[in-house]
Amino acid sequence: MKGFLISLVAVFVPAVMFSQAQITTKKMKLEDFPEKVTKVVLSGNMFIDGSLEDAIKNRWTLSPYEFCSLEEFESLKGKEDYYFLMTVSGQFRKETEPGLFMLSLVKGGKGSDLSLDKMLEVVTVPVCSIDYPSGREITFMPALIDIIQNHVMVSMKRDYNAYGGLETNSVNLDAARDKRIVISESDISPEVDEARIAALSGSGVEIVPEEEADALMESGAANTLVSYAVYPYEAEQGSFCYKMLIDAGTHRLYYYRKHRIARNAGPGFLPEDLSRIARR
Repeated sequence: MKGFLISLVAVFVPAVMFSQAQITTKKMKLEDFPEKVTKVVLSGNMFIDGSLEDAIKNRWTLSPYEFCSLEEFESLKGKEDYYFLMTVSGQFRKETEPGLFMLSLVKGGKGSDLSLDKMLEVVTVPVCSIDYPSGREITFMPALIDIIQNHVMVSMKRDYNAYGGLETNSVNLDAARDKRIVISESDISPEVDEARIAALSGSGVEIVPEEEADALMESGAANTLVSYAVYPYEAEQGSFCYKMLIDAGTHRLYYYRKHRIARNAGPGFLPEDLSRIARR
């Protein structure tokens, strides 16, 4: 009996110790977001900073915010009192140099002063090419800011959303059956031929000039999804292309995918993207 009791204790002690362990999930770490100040870091790039400032002033509602410089960010990033929304340069493993500007929302805290990799990444959204941006980022910046805020809101509710990326948290295309889908000609990859475009007839998917697509986004057209593709100006093999369909009226993200640029997969919406969208 004594030996049995010893064995029983040996089995249950680890279980008790395990039950007392404190596991802090990403959802829990984000619960303080509405009370914390979000520092919007201005990079010094007048074109990006200008559109970012305007979009924040007009759209940001989720937390208190303040604008700050890169120098101030460096002095504050180790403090847990702040979140930081900042423009970063994205460079992927096979790229020879950074090709994209991204908007990244991160949380300050212990160890962040040693390395940016130590900061809790909330969400990162592609914005535009570093070299020769098209100017469309100015039109789409308000929508990108709302996409970031929506991601934070759903991440505070469920760990599934907190750990999932934008693709996980985008609206299912099945919900877009009654919506008009407009894709800019500039967002179409070279692999999409005239026959593929002709096959879209009657599907509710329209290929239009860039100016028309951007005008719909800028006017907040109701029940209309507008395309936005982000890729380096001189896209090389190994670079990534990001493709989005955004509701012009609500700024909800309905489609978010990326692909690695290769010989048979140029920048923009690929034939398989169009097939997937047309089947909605």
